Amino acid sequence: MTIEIRDLNSKELDIYARLNEAQLLHYYEPKPGIFIAESPGVILQALEAGYEPLSLLVETERLHKETPGIVDCIERLYGREKAKALPVYISSRDVLKELTGYALVRGLWGAFRRKSVPDIDEFCADKKRIAVLYDIVNPTNVGAIIRSAAALGMDGVIVTSDTVNPLYRRSARVSMGTVFSIPWTVADKDESREHHLIERLDSMGYLTAAMALTENAVSIKSEELKKADRLAIILGTEGYGLPEDVIASCDMAVKIPMHHGVDSLNVAAASAVCFWEIL
Repeated sequence: MTIEIRDLNSKELDIYARLNEAQLLHYYEPKPGIFIAESPGVILQALEAGYEPLSLLVETERLHKETPGIVDCIERLYGREKAKALPVYISSRDVLKELTGYALVRGLWGAFRRKSVPDIDEFCADKKRIAVLYDIVNPTNVGAIIRSAAALGMDGVIVTSDTVNPLYRRSARVSMGTVFSIPWTVADKDESREHHLIERLDSMGYLTAAMALTENAVSIKSEELKKADRLAIILGTEGYGLPEDVIASCDMAVKIPMHHGVDSLNVAAASAVCFWEIL
């Protein structure tokens, strides 16, 4: 159902332009909320992963180029009536830029209903190699880490409650949609406090390895990492890394050998090197 935008203050457009990520997360309280996906490729992956579409927002000039494949996918998954009834808001590039504050990514956004995420016990039941993102607040890094985890064979990702949510629009876009292909979950606030999550993983039989520049850190080439029956790689926030108590509670600290006086890599780059080496 194509709807031309004439009023920039229309309530239907709040989710695209006026609600922040935290407000979107609680939009259907107490249900999981909604998220915004940017670009046709990411939107298609969200659909294939079973996320329910609520509406689309597209530049008029790109309507017939970007949306047919998406509408076809919705029709295949949900039926023709759902595809025909889905609101597709359209307007000119200039108007949408005024609405959102910047040009759309390839002229297309989609709003989706979130799914509930599993608790830690359920999530970890069948996973041997996981990454834990501890309070990482840069959405670009979160998206890049998840993309590397998916590409390099990790079984899943756990994020703490203060980490940027993987479905935040920039995280999902930077991940190239891999947030919809690799399993992930969010630790609750109590589990995310101090070293509670590390203790929980220890109790499940994981070898917990903190990526940290400490005196006793071993190289990621360590055979102990590769031979571990269950392994959790713990990654810290940009700049400050992991808190000392979290590092101390892990079974070991690991680091990437550096050259030319460089002390460390960006956390996203470091994660890719680590995942490749251990797997």
